[in-house]
Amino acid sequence: MTTSPSLIVFHGTFIHLPRLPAEPATPSTPPKHVLEIRRGALWVRTVDGRIEGFEWGVEGEEELGALMGRMGWREEGRQGDNDDDDNDTEGVRVRIVRGRKGRNGFFFPGFVDTHIHAPQYPNSGIFGSSTLLDWLKTYTFPLESSFSSSPSSPTTPPPIAHNVYNRVVRRTLAHGTTCAAYFATIHVPATNLLADICHTRGQRALIGRVCMDNPSTCPDHYIDSSPSSSLAATRATIAHITTLDPSHTLLKPIITPRFAPSCTPPLLSSLGALAAETSPPTHIQTHISENTSEVSLVARLFPSHDSYTHVYDSAGLLTRRTVLAHAIHLSASEREIIASRGAGVAHCPVSNSAIGSGLCEVRELLDSGISVGLGTDVSGGYSSSLMEVVRQTCLVSRLVAYRAHEEGGGKGSVEGGADRRKISVEEALWLATRGGAKVLDMEGEIGGFEKGMWWDAMYVELTGEEDEGEQEEGGRLGNVEVFGWESREEWIAKWVWCGDDRNVKAVWVGGRIVHGRVERDL
Repeated sequence: MTTSPSLIVFHGTFIHLPRLPAEPATPSTPPKHVLEIRRGALWVRTVDGRIEGFEWGVEGEEELGALMGRMGWREEGRQGDNDDDDNDTEGVRVRIVRGRKGRNGFFFPGFVDTHIHAPQYPNSGIFGSSTLLDWLKTYTFPLESSFSSSPSSPTTPPPIAHNVYNRVVRRTLAHGTTCAAYFATIHVPATNLLADICHTRGQRALIGRVCMDNPSTCPDHYIDSSPSSSLAATRATIAHITTLDPSHTLLKPIITPRFAPSCTPPLLSSLGALAAETSPPTHIQTHISENTSEVSLVARLFPSHDSYTHVYDSAGLLTRRTVLAHAIHLSASEREIIASRGAGVAHCPVSNSAIGSGLCEVRELLDSGISVGLGTDVSGGYSSSLMEVVRQTCLVSRLVAYRAHEEGGGKGSVEGGADRRKISVEEALWLATRGGAKVLDMEGEIGGFEKGMWWDAMYVELTGEEDEGEQEEGGRLGNVEVFGWESREEWIAKWVWCGDDRNVKAVWVGGRIVHGRVERDL
Protein backbone atom coordinates (compact mmCIF):
# COMPACT_ATOMS: atom_id res chain seq x y z
CA MET A 1 0.00 0.00 0.00
CA THR A 2 1.36 3.42 -0.99
CA THR A 3 1.75 5.79 1.94
CA SER A 4 2.29 9.52 2.00
CA PRO A 5 5.53 10.92 3.40
CA SER A 6 5.33 11.92 7.04
CA LEU A 7 7.07 15.23 6.51
CA ILE A 8 7.80 17.79 3.82
CA VAL A 9 11.26 19.31 4.23
CA PHE A 10 11.74 22.74 2.67
CA HIS A 11 15.36 23.71 1.97
CA GLY A 12 16.44 27.21 1.04
CA THR A 13 16.15 30.80 2.25
CA PHE A 14 13.34 31.77 4.62
CA ILE A 15 12.31 35.37 5.22
CA HIS A 16 9.61 36.67 7.56
CA LEU A 17 8.88 39.43 10.05
CA PRO A 18 9.07 38.53 13.76
CA ARG A 19 5.92 39.05 15.82
CA LEU A 20 7.43 41.99 17.70
CA PRO A 21 9.47 44.85 16.22
CA ALA A 22 13.18 45.03 16.91
CA GLU A 23 12.59 48.46 18.45
CA PRO A 24 9.17 49.53 19.78
CA ALA A 25 7.53 52.78 18.86
CA THR A 26 8.26 55.92 20.86
CA PRO A 27 6.49 59.32 20.83
CA SER A 28 9.01 60.50 18.24
CA THR A 29 9.82 57.34 16.25
CA PRO A 30 7.84 54.53 14.59
CA PRO A 31 8.47 50.89 15.52
CA LYS A 32 11.40 49.32 13.70
CA HIS A 33 10.47 46.05 12.02
CA VAL A 34 13.47 44.04 10.84
CA LEU A 35 13.37 41.12 8.42
CA GLU A 36 14.49 37.80 9.84
CA ILE A 37 16.46 36.02 7.11
CA ARG A 38 17.57 32.42 7.58
CA ARG A 39 19.14 29.78 5.36
CA GLY A 40 18.42 26.20 6.22
CA ALA A 41 15.71 23.55 6.42
CA LEU A 42 12.18 23.68 7.78
CA TRP A 43 9.89 20.67 8.02
CA VAL A 44 6.11 20.41 7.98
CA ARG A 45 3.89 17.54 9.11
CA THR A 46 1.77 16.23 6.25
CA VAL A 47 -0.97 15.06 8.63
CA ASP A 48 -1.97 18.61 9.61
CA GLY A 49 0.22 21.01 7.60
CA ARG A 50 1.89 22.52 10.64
CA ILE A 51 5.54 23.42 11.07
CA GLU A 52 7.23 20.79 13.23
CA GLY A 53 10.73 22.19 13.33
CA PHE A 54 13.61 23.87 11.56
CA GLU A 55 17.39 24.01 11.59
CA TRP A 56 19.26 27.01 10.29
CA GLY A 57 22.74 26.82 8.82
CA VAL A 58 21.89 23.89 6.56
CA GLU A 59 23.50 25.47 3.52
CA GLY A 60 24.01 22.85 0.83
CA GLU A 61 23.34 19.21 -0.01
CA GLU A 62 26.12 17.95 2.27
CA GLU A 63 24.61 19.71 5.29
CA LEU A 64 21.13 18.59 4.26
CA GLY A 65 22.32 15.00 4.03
CA ALA A 66 23.85 15.23 7.50
CA LEU A 67 20.54 16.56 8.86
CA MET A 68 18.68 13.70 7.17
CA GLY A 69 21.00 11.20 8.82
CA ARG A 70 20.66 12.72 12.28
CA MET A 71 16.87 12.83 12.01
CA GLY A 72 16.54 9.30 10.61
CA TRP A 73 14.88 10.50 7.40
CA ARG A 74 14.98 9.02 3.90
CA GLU A 75 14.03 11.02 0.83
CA GLU A 76 10.93 10.04 -1.06
CA GLY A 77 11.72 8.88 -4.57
CA ARG A 78 15.41 8.26 -3.95
CA GLN A 79 17.06 5.34 -5.74
CA GLY A 80 16.07 2.11 -4.01
CA ASP A 81 13.16 3.68 -2.12
CA ASN A 82 10.11 1.42 -2.07
CA ASP A 83 7.06 3.62 -1.49
CA ASP A 84 4.84 0.55 -1.11
CA ASP A 85 6.86 -1.01 1.69
CA ASP A 86 5.23 -0.10 5.00
CA ASN A 87 7.81 -2.20 6.86
CA ASP A 88 10.81 -0.28 5.61
CA THR A 89 13.17 0.22 8.53
CA GLU A 90 15.58 2.67 6.91
CA GLY A 91 13.85 5.71 8.42
CA VAL A 92 10.97 8.11 8.11
CA ARG A 93 10.13 8.88 4.49
CA VAL A 94 10.10 12.62 3.71
CA ARG A 95 9.57 14.77 0.64
CA ILE A 96 12.18 17.44 0.02
CA VAL A 97 11.32 20.76 -1.66
CA ARG A 98 14.45 22.63 -2.68
CA GLY A 99 14.68 26.23 -3.71
CA ARG A 100 16.31 26.34 -7.14
CA LYS A 101 19.92 27.44 -7.28
CA GLY A 102 20.81 30.69 -8.97
CA ARG A 103 17.25 32.00 -8.94
CA ASN A 104 17.40 34.34 -5.94
CA GLY A 105 14.49 32.49 -4.38
CA PHE A 106 13.06 32.53 -0.88
CA PHE A 107 10.11 31.27 1.12
CA PHE A 108 7.85 33.97 2.57
CA PRO A 109 4.63 33.77 4.64
CA GLY A 110 1.40 33.91 2.69
CA PHE A 111 -0.43 37.23 2.53
CA VAL A 112 -3.61 37.80 4.55
CA ASP A 113 -6.27 39.86 2.76
CA THR A 114 -8.57 41.15 5.49
CA HIS A 115 -11.14 42.75 3.16
CA ILE A 116 -12.17 41.70 -0.36
CA HIS A 117 -15.52 41.57 -2.19
CA ALA A 118 -15.41 38.36 -4.24
CA PRO A 119 -18.44 39.07 -6.48
CA GLN A 120 -17.07 42.48 -7.44
CA TYR A 121 -13.98 40.99 -9.11
CA PRO A 122 -15.28 41.66 -12.67
CA ASN A 123 -15.48 45.37 -11.85
CA SER A 124 -11.78 45.65 -10.92
CA GLY A 125 -10.53 48.91 -12.40
CA ILE A 126 -14.02 50.17 -13.21
CA PHE A 127 -14.72 52.83 -10.63
CA GLY A 128 -14.74 55.93 -12.82
CA SER A 129 -14.85 59.17 -10.89
CA SER A 130 -17.64 58.06 -8.56
CA THR A 131 -17.70 58.62 -4.85
CA LEU A 132 -18.55 55.69 -2.60
CA LEU A 133 -22.36 55.96 -2.48
CA ASP A 134 -22.71 56.69 -6.20
CA TRP A 135 -20.29 53.88 -7.05
CA LEU A 136 -22.40 51.39 -5.08
CA LYS A 137 -25.52 52.30 -7.03
CA THR A 138 -23.83 52.50 -10.43
CA TYR A 139 -21.51 49.52 -10.37
CA THR A 140 -21.73 47.36 -7.28
CA PHE A 141 -25.39 46.65 -6.62
CA PRO A 142 -26.22 45.78 -10.25
CA LEU A 143 -23.33 43.30 -10.44
CA GLU A 144 -23.95 41.69 -7.06
CA SER A 145 -27.68 41.29 -7.76
CA SER A 146 -26.84 39.17 -10.83
CA PHE A 147 -25.66 36.38 -8.49
CA SER A 148 -29.28 35.51 -7.75
CA SER A 149 -30.50 32.01 -8.64
CA SER A 150 -33.22 31.69 -11.25
CA PRO A 151 -36.80 31.21 -10.04
CA SER A 152 -36.92 27.85 -11.80
CA SER A 153 -33.87 26.59 -9.88
CA PRO A 154 -33.74 28.56 -6.62
CA THR A 155 -31.05 26.43 -4.94
CA THR A 156 -28.62 26.45 -7.89
CA PRO A 157 -25.99 29.20 -8.14
CA PRO A 158 -26.02 31.02 -11.50
CA PRO A 159 -23.18 30.54 -14.03
CA ILE A 160 -21.74 33.98 -13.24
CA ALA A 161 -21.05 32.87 -9.67
CA HIS A 162 -19.05 29.84 -10.86
CA ASN A 163 -17.10 31.97 -13.32
CA VAL A 164 -16.31 34.89 -11.01
CA TYR A 165 -15.62 32.98 -7.82
CA ASN A 166 -13.28 30.49 -9.48
CA ARG A 167 -11.37 33.34 -11.07
CA VAL A 168 -11.01 35.49 -7.97
CA VAL A 169 -9.83 32.59 -5.78
CA ARG A 170 -7.37 31.46 -8.45
CA ARG A 171 -6.06 34.98 -8.92
CA THR A 172 -5.63 35.81 -5.23
CA LEU A 173 -3.77 32.52 -4.70
CA ALA A 174 -1.51 33.38 -7.63
CA HIS A 175 -0.60 36.62 -5.87
CA GLY A 176 0.37 34.71 -2.72
CA THR A 177 -2.81 35.37 -0.71
CA THR A 178 -3.24 32.27 1.43
CA CYS A 179 -6.03 33.67 3.63
CA ALA A 180 -8.84 36.03 2.66
CA ALA A 181 -11.89 37.51 4.36
CA TYR A 182 -14.51 37.55 1.61
CA PHE A 183 -17.73 39.51 1.33
CA ALA A 184 -20.14 37.58 -0.92
CA THR A 185 -23.71 38.66 -1.81
CA ILE A 186 -27.11 38.28 -0.17
CA HIS A 187 -27.69 35.01 -2.04
CA VAL A 188 -27.28 31.78 -0.08
CA PRO A 189 -26.59 29.38 -3.00
CA ALA A 190 -23.91 31.64 -4.51
CA THR A 191 -22.31 32.32 -1.12
CA ASN A 192 -22.21 28.60 -0.39
CA LEU A 193 -20.58 28.08 -3.79
CA LEU A 194 -17.80 30.52 -2.83
CA ALA A 195 -17.18 28.41 0.27
CA ASP A 196 -17.13 25.26 -1.87
CA ILE A 197 -14.57 26.76 -4.26
CA CYS A 198 -12.27 27.97 -1.48
CA HIS A 199 -12.48 24.54 0.13
CA THR A 200 -11.71 22.72 -3.13
CA ARG A 201 -8.87 25.02 -4.16
CA GLY A 202 -7.46 25.02 -0.65
CA GLN A 203 -7.52 28.73 0.20
CA ARG A 204 -7.96 29.59 3.85
CA ALA A 205 -10.99 31.87 3.92
CA LEU A 206 -13.64 33.59 5.97
CA ILE A 207 -16.86 33.61 3.96
CA GLY A 208 -19.61 36.13 4.67
CA ARG A 209 -23.11 36.33 3.24
CA VAL A 210 -23.91 40.05 2.98
CA CYS A 211 -26.82 41.30 5.12
CA MET A 212 -28.79 44.39 4.03
CA ASP A 213 -32.45 45.07 4.75
CA ASN A 214 -32.96 48.85 4.89
CA PRO A 215 -35.46 49.83 2.16
CA SER A 216 -34.43 53.48 2.34
CA THR A 217 -30.87 52.75 1.19
CA CYS A 218 -30.97 49.36 -0.60
CA PRO A 219 -32.27 48.82 -4.16
CA ASP A 220 -35.68 47.15 -4.49
CA HIS A 221 -34.12 44.33 -6.51
CA TYR A 222 -31.25 43.68 -4.08
CA ILE A 223 -32.37 43.57 -0.45
CA ASP A 224 -33.24 41.14 2.32
CA SER A 225 -36.99 41.04 2.84
CA SER A 226 -36.77 41.38 6.63
CA PRO A 227 -34.35 41.11 9.58
CA SER A 228 -35.60 37.59 10.27
CA SER A 229 -35.07 36.42 6.69
CA SER A 230 -31.56 37.92 6.66
CA LEU A 231 -30.73 36.18 9.91
CA ALA A 232 -32.11 32.85 8.66
CA ALA A 233 -30.09 33.09 5.45
CA THR A 234 -26.94 33.89 7.41
CA ARG A 235 -27.51 30.84 9.61
CA ALA A 236 -27.87 28.75 6.45
CA THR A 237 -24.45 29.80 5.15
CA ILE A 238 -22.87 29.23 8.56
CA ALA A 239 -24.36 25.72 8.59
CA HIS A 240 -23.03 25.01 5.09
CA ILE A 241 -19.51 26.16 5.96
CA THR A 242 -19.59 24.06 9.13
CA THR A 243 -20.65 21.02 7.12
CA LEU A 244 -17.76 21.55 4.70
CA ASP A 245 -15.23 22.11 7.48
CA PRO A 246 -16.59 21.08 10.90
CA SER A 247 -13.43 22.13 12.71
CA HIS A 248 -13.26 25.47 10.84
CA THR A 249 -9.60 24.72 10.15
CA LEU A 250 -9.66 26.02 6.58
CA LEU A 251 -13.00 27.82 6.32
CA LYS A 252 -14.70 30.06 8.86
CA PRO A 253 -18.07 31.81 8.70
CA ILE A 254 -18.02 35.55 9.16
CA ILE A 255 -21.16 37.56 9.92
CA THR A 256 -21.39 40.37 7.39
CA PRO A 257 -23.67 43.39 7.77
CA ARG A 258 -22.71 45.37 4.67
CA PHE A 259 -22.49 48.63 6.61
CA ALA A 260 -24.73 50.49 9.01
CA PRO A 261 -26.69 52.46 6.38
CA SER A 262 -27.81 49.27 4.62
CA CYS A 263 -29.13 47.63 7.81
CA THR A 264 -32.02 48.35 10.15
CA PRO A 265 -31.34 48.47 13.90
CA PRO A 266 -33.20 45.16 14.51
CA LEU A 267 -30.98 43.41 11.96
CA LEU A 268 -27.78 44.84 13.43
CA SER A 269 -28.78 43.71 16.93
CA SER A 270 -29.80 40.26 15.68
CA LEU A 271 -26.42 39.79 13.99
CA GLY A 272 -24.59 40.89 17.13
CA ALA A 273 -26.56 38.32 19.13
CA LEU A 274 -25.80 35.65 16.51
CA ALA A 275 -22.07 36.31 16.82
CA ALA A 276 -22.30 36.02 20.61
CA GLU A 277 -23.83 32.54 20.42
CA THR A 278 -20.37 31.00 20.07
CA SER A 279 -17.31 31.25 22.29
CA PRO A 280 -15.15 32.84 21.07
CA PRO A 281 -17.66 34.91 19.11
CA THR A 282 -18.19 34.21 15.44
CA HIS A 283 -16.15 36.56 13.24
CA ILE A 284 -17.80 39.77 12.04
CA GLN A 285 -16.88 42.07 9.14
CA THR A 286 -18.33 45.37 7.97
CA HIS A 287 -17.36 48.86 6.81
CA ILE A 288 -16.87 51.98 8.88
CA SER A 289 -16.10 55.66 8.17
CA GLU A 290 -14.90 55.11 4.63
CA ASN A 291 -16.32 58.34 3.24
CA THR A 292 -17.43 61.63 4.78
CA SER A 293 -20.82 61.48 3.02
CA GLU A 294 -21.30 58.00 4.43
CA VAL A 295 -20.51 59.24 7.94
CA SER A 296 -23.09 62.01 7.52
CA LEU A 297 -25.65 59.49 6.28
CA VAL A 298 -25.12 57.33 9.38
CA ALA A 299 -25.67 60.37 11.59
CA ARG A 300 -29.00 61.03 9.86
CA LEU A 301 -30.14 57.40 9.94
CA PHE A 302 -29.11 56.80 13.57
CA PRO A 303 -29.70 60.14 15.32
CA SER A 304 -29.80 58.63 18.80
CA HIS A 305 -26.22 57.33 18.54
CA ASP A 306 -23.12 59.34 19.34
CA SER A 307 -21.12 58.08 16.38
CA TYR A 308 -20.79 55.53 13.59
CA THR A 309 -18.78 53.34 15.97
CA HIS A 310 -21.45 53.60 18.63
CA VAL A 311 -24.03 52.19 16.18
CA TYR A 312 -22.03 48.96 15.93
CA ASP A 313 -21.06 48.88 19.58
CA SER A 314 -24.66 49.21 20.77
CA ALA A 315 -25.62 46.27 18.55
CA GLY A 316 -22.90 44.03 20.02
CA LEU A 317 -20.94 43.99 16.77
CA LEU A 318 -17.58 45.14 18.14
CA THR A 319 -15.55 42.18 19.42
CA ARG A 320 -11.97 40.98 19.16
CA ARG A 321 -13.10 39.09 16.04
CA THR A 322 -14.56 42.11 14.26
CA VAL A 323 -12.92 43.46 11.09
CA LEU A 324 -13.75 47.09 10.29
CA ALA A 325 -12.84 48.09 6.76
CA HIS A 326 -11.37 51.54 6.01
CA ALA A 327 -11.79 53.51 9.29
CA ILE A 328 -10.50 56.69 7.65
CA HIS A 329 -12.63 59.29 9.43
CA LEU A 330 -12.78 58.12 13.04
CA SER A 331 -12.78 60.47 15.99
CA ALA A 332 -10.47 59.93 18.95
CA SER A 333 -13.36 58.64 21.05
CA GLU A 334 -14.30 56.14 18.33
CA ARG A 335 -10.73 54.86 18.18
CA GLU A 336 -10.82 54.43 21.94
CA ILE A 337 -13.99 52.33 21.78
CA ILE A 338 -12.66 50.14 18.97
CA ALA A 339 -9.41 49.53 20.83
CA SER A 340 -11.23 48.70 24.07
CA ARG A 341 -13.34 46.08 22.28
CA GLY A 342 -10.29 44.54 20.59
CA ALA A 343 -11.72 45.02 17.09
CA GLY A 344 -9.32 45.38 14.16
CA VAL A 345 -9.13 47.52 11.03
CA ALA A 346 -8.62 46.45 7.41
CA HIS A 347 -6.58 49.26 5.85
CA CYS A 348 -7.46 49.60 2.14
CA PRO A 349 -5.27 52.36 0.65
CA VAL A 350 -5.77 51.33 -2.99
CA SER A 351 -9.54 51.62 -2.72
CA ASN A 352 -9.36 54.72 -0.54
CA SER A 353 -7.35 56.49 -3.24
CA ALA A 354 -9.27 55.10 -6.22
CA ILE A 355 -12.67 56.18 -4.95
CA GLY A 356 -11.30 59.34 -3.36
CA SER A 357 -12.39 58.48 0.17
CA GLY A 358 -9.39 59.98 1.96
CA LEU A 359 -6.01 59.26 3.52
CA CYS A 360 -6.09 56.87 6.45
CA GLU A 361 -3.72 57.67 9.31
CA VAL A 362 -2.51 54.15 10.03
CA ARG A 363 -0.02 55.29 12.66
CA GLU A 364 -2.84 56.98 14.54
CA LEU A 365 -4.79 53.70 14.58
CA LEU A 366 -1.78 51.72 15.76
CA ASP A 367 -0.93 54.30 18.43
CA SER A 368 -4.50 53.95 19.69
CA GLY A 369 -3.92 50.25 20.29
CA ILE A 370 -5.97 49.07 17.30
CA SER A 371 -4.80 46.03 15.34
CA VAL A 372 -4.40 46.77 11.61
CA GLY A 373 -4.22 44.45 8.61
CA LEU A 374 -4.37 45.14 4.88
CA GLY A 375 -7.21 44.65 2.40
CA THR A 376 -7.43 44.81 -1.37
CA ASP A 377 -11.12 45.86 -1.20
CA VAL A 378 -11.75 44.58 -4.70
CA SER A 379 -13.37 46.16 -6.63
CA GLY A 380 -13.14 49.55 -5.01
CA GLY A 381 -9.50 48.55 -5.08
CA TYR A 382 -8.40 47.95 -8.67
CA SER A 383 -6.05 45.05 -7.91
CA SER A 384 -6.46 41.64 -6.26
CA SER A 385 -2.76 41.73 -5.35
CA LEU A 386 -2.00 42.40 -1.70
CA MET A 387 1.50 43.39 -2.83
CA GLU A 388 -0.08 46.39 -4.55
CA VAL A 389 -1.71 47.21 -1.21
CA VAL A 390 1.69 46.94 0.52
CA ARG A 391 3.11 49.44 -1.97
CA GLN A 392 0.22 51.85 -1.58
CA THR A 393 0.37 51.55 2.21
CA CYS A 394 3.91 52.89 2.05
CA LEU A 395 3.10 55.60 -0.50
CA VAL A 396 -0.06 56.86 1.19
CA SER A 397 1.78 57.06 4.52
CA ARG A 398 4.27 59.39 2.87
CA LEU A 399 1.43 61.65 1.77
CA VAL A 400 0.05 61.58 5.31
CA ALA A 401 3.48 62.51 6.64
CA TYR A 402 3.82 65.32 4.10
CA ARG A 403 0.39 66.69 5.06
CA ALA A 404 1.38 66.62 8.73
CA HIS A 405 4.64 68.36 7.87
CA GLU A 406 2.76 71.16 6.06
CA GLU A 407 0.23 71.49 8.86
CA GLY A 408 3.15 71.88 11.24
CA GLY A 409 4.39 74.91 9.36
CA GLY A 410 6.92 72.96 7.35
CA LYS A 411 8.90 72.14 10.45
CA GLY A 412 7.54 68.71 11.28
CA SER A 413 6.40 70.16 14.57
CA VAL A 414 3.07 68.32 14.84
CA GLU A 415 2.76 65.93 17.72
CA GLY A 416 4.95 62.86 17.27
CA GLY A 417 6.78 64.29 14.25
CA ALA A 418 5.62 64.13 10.65
CA ASP A 419 8.04 61.40 9.53
CA ARG A 420 6.81 59.10 12.27
CA ARG A 421 3.66 58.60 10.20
CA LYS A 422 5.57 56.88 7.42
CA ILE A 423 5.19 53.11 7.04
CA SER A 424 8.38 51.31 5.99
CA VAL A 425 8.51 48.40 3.54
CA GLU A 426 9.15 46.05 6.44
CA GLU A 427 6.25 47.37 8.49
CA ALA A 428 3.89 47.17 5.50
CA LEU A 429 4.89 43.53 4.98
CA TRP A 430 4.29 42.94 8.69
CA LEU A 431 0.79 44.38 8.27
CA ALA A 432 0.23 42.09 5.25
CA THR A 433 1.14 38.98 7.23
CA ARG A 434 1.34 39.26 11.02
CA GLY A 435 -1.02 42.24 11.17
CA GLY A 436 -3.69 40.54 9.11
CA ALA A 437 -3.38 37.37 11.17
CA LYS A 438 -3.89 39.39 14.34
CA VAL A 439 -6.94 41.20 12.95
CA LEU A 440 -8.50 37.82 12.11
CA ASP A 441 -7.63 36.46 15.59
CA MET A 442 -5.23 33.95 14.03
CA GLU A 443 -1.88 35.39 15.05
CA GLY A 444 -0.70 32.10 16.54
CA GLU A 445 -1.66 30.17 13.41
CA ILE A 446 -0.51 32.08 10.32
CA GLY A 447 1.68 34.99 9.28
CA GLY A 448 5.14 33.63 10.11
CA PHE A 449 7.46 30.64 10.32
CA GLU A 450 7.26 29.34 13.88
CA LYS A 451 6.80 25.87 15.31
CA GLY A 452 3.17 24.86 15.45
CA MET A 453 2.01 27.39 12.85
CA TRP A 454 0.41 26.29 9.61
CA TRP A 455 2.68 26.22 6.58
CA ASP A 456 0.86 28.97 4.69
CA ALA A 457 3.64 30.23 2.47
CA MET A 458 4.81 31.24 -0.98
CA TYR A 459 8.04 30.59 -2.83
CA VAL A 460 9.29 33.72 -4.59
CA GLU A 461 11.99 34.00 -7.27
CA LEU A 462 13.65 37.15 -8.57
CA THR A 463 15.64 37.54 -11.77
CA GLY A 464 19.40 37.23 -11.50
CA GLU A 465 22.23 38.72 -13.53
CA GLU A 466 22.40 35.50 -15.55
CA ASP A 467 18.76 35.81 -16.60
CA GLU A 468 19.21 38.69 -19.04
CA GLY A 469 17.02 38.00 -22.05
CA GLU A 470 15.91 34.62 -20.70
CA GLN A 471 12.36 33.53 -21.47
CA GLU A 472 10.39 31.37 -19.07
CA GLU A 473 6.89 30.06 -19.72
CA GLY A 474 6.39 32.59 -22.48
CA GLY A 475 7.68 35.58 -20.55
CA ARG A 476 10.39 36.96 -18.31
CA LEU A 477 10.61 36.16 -14.65
CA GLY A 478 9.15 39.58 -13.93
CA ASN A 479 10.10 43.21 -13.43
CA VAL A 480 12.56 42.66 -10.58
CA GLU A 481 16.18 42.97 -11.71
CA VAL A 482 18.86 41.56 -9.40
CA PHE A 483 22.48 42.31 -10.29
CA GLY A 484 24.27 40.35 -7.60
CA TRP A 485 25.51 43.02 -5.25
CA GLU A 486 22.21 43.63 -3.43
CA SER A 487 21.66 42.56 0.17
CA ARG A 488 18.73 40.31 1.02
CA GLU A 489 16.96 43.34 2.50
CA GLU A 490 17.40 45.08 -0.86
CA TRP A 491 15.99 41.98 -2.56
CA ILE A 492 12.83 42.43 -0.55
CA ALA A 493 12.62 46.14 -1.31
CA LYS A 494 12.92 45.43 -5.04
CA TRP A 495 10.30 42.69 -4.76
CA VAL A 496 7.87 45.05 -3.01
CA TRP A 497 8.29 47.95 -5.42
CA CYS A 498 8.77 46.05 -8.69
CA GLY A 499 7.40 42.53 -8.17
CA ASP A 500 4.14 40.90 -9.23
CA ASP A 501 2.51 37.48 -9.48
CA ARG A 502 5.17 36.30 -11.97
CA ASN A 503 7.60 36.12 -9.07
CA VAL A 504 5.31 33.84 -7.03
CA LYS A 505 6.30 30.35 -8.18
CA ALA A 506 4.43 28.20 -5.65
CA VAL A 507 1.93 28.69 -2.84
CA TRP A 508 1.01 26.33 0.03
CA VAL A 509 -1.86 26.45 2.50
CA GLY A 510 -1.65 24.12 5.47
CA GLY A 511 1.19 22.24 3.77
CA ARG A 512 -0.84 21.62 0.59
CA ILE A 513 0.37 23.14 -2.66
CA VAL A 514 -2.45 25.28 -4.06
CA HIS A 515 -0.71 27.23 -6.80
CA GLY A 516 2.35 26.73 -8.97
CA ARG A 517 4.63 23.91 -9.91
CA VAL A 518 4.71 20.40 -8.55
CA GLU A 519 6.66 20.79 -5.33
CA ARG A 520 9.78 18.80 -6.18
CA ASP A 521 10.26 20.78 -9.42
CA LEU A 522 10.96 24.11 -7.70
